[in-house]
Amino acid sequence: MNKLATFSGILSNNASLNPDFYNWNRVKLRYCDGASFGGDAMFKNGTSILYFRGQKIWEAIIQDLLPKGLGHARQALLSGCSAGGLSSFLHCDGLAKMLPNATVKCLSDAGFFLDEKDVSLKYTMRSFYAKLVTLQGVEKNLNKKCTNFFSKNPELCFFPQHALKFITPPFFILNAAYDVFQFNHILVPPSADLLGQWKGCKNNTAQCNEKQIDTLQGFRQNMLLALRSFSKNFSQWGMFINSCFAHCQSESQETWLAVNSPRIHDVTIAKAVGDWYFNRNGTNEIDCPFPCDTTCHNLIPTALDDRRFLSSISESDLDGCEDCLARKHKDNKSGINQPMHGLMVVGFALFLDRITFRDCYVSLIS
Repeated sequence: MNKLATFSGILSNNASLNPDFYNWNRVKLRYCDGASFGGDAMFKNGTSILYFRGQKIWEAIIQDLLPKGLGHARQALLSGCSAGGLSSFLHCDGLAKMLPNATVKCLSDAGFFLDEKDVSLKYTMRSFYAKLVTLQGVEKNLNKKCTNFFSKNPELCFFPQHALKFITPPFFILNAAYDVFQFNHILVPPSADLLGQWKGCKNNTAQCNEKQIDTLQGFRQNMLLALRSFSKNFSQWGMFINSCFAHCQSESQETWLAVNSPRIHDVTIAKAVGDWYFNRNGTNEIDCPFPCDTTCHNLIPTALDDRRFLSSISESDLDGCEDCLARKHKDNKSGINQPMHGLMVVGFALFLDRITFRDCYVSLIS
């Protein structure tokens, strides 16, 4: 809970660094509830009481902002990173209802957490989410159309891939295909690797064996499969799925818009999001499989030209990546960034036009 926060990337007020949103007002909401602003329950363990009020915190902050100018917004963007990326899925429709006179769109950065089996073939994250939803009373705050559809397992609506089809406002998904958080906590959680067979691979892809490489490529394939129906309607919906070992790319200037920032088909994340929001172009950028992308800012060391990653890739897997072969599948050589602090900490940034409160941006940032 630092008193000062760095507003960079999508939060920057520098026109050259953030050309589409630099003059929008910004509000950053501190995240502390543990359920992406979704809980509303009281828990007694016999000696003490825990209050989970994320939903009420979200509603109170928005209600506080409405008379300060948010209520007059004509354009709004709700965005988030990590837990905030999940929050943007959970609250996109809610914000649109609170701003009936505004064009509301939503962006999730590194929040597309997959409902995926881990390497021990257990649904570790699904089990975790189910317990979280029960503990914090999240179910009543999930999308009603989704919970009605999954009436026997309403907790599944906490997963973006299941809730996405029921979200009304236009949505943009920014995610690394080999998201390092999901790699470490969904695909290979500690409980699924008690002997530490994945330790080396987690620290450096050069130490991954053939089977581990196939597993990582399979994880990417499953992410693309989960996004398939979403990607077909990219006139209103968009995505930027790069093949990097990263987590959160919109808040950092290096990954948002810089000379060496990540690109797919020479399109930066900033341009992709701006084109999508302002309807300049349908944005549906899907990268070719690792290790072809030379622009990644990876959080772990990666093999420079590891052909083993491509051994199980078919030509159909290169759909949407016309220049993959031209790039000769060369890997990242641009160095390694340190992981961002507060992996599961989130805030909203709410941008409004400085004078007229015409435009508004809400972002959940880690």
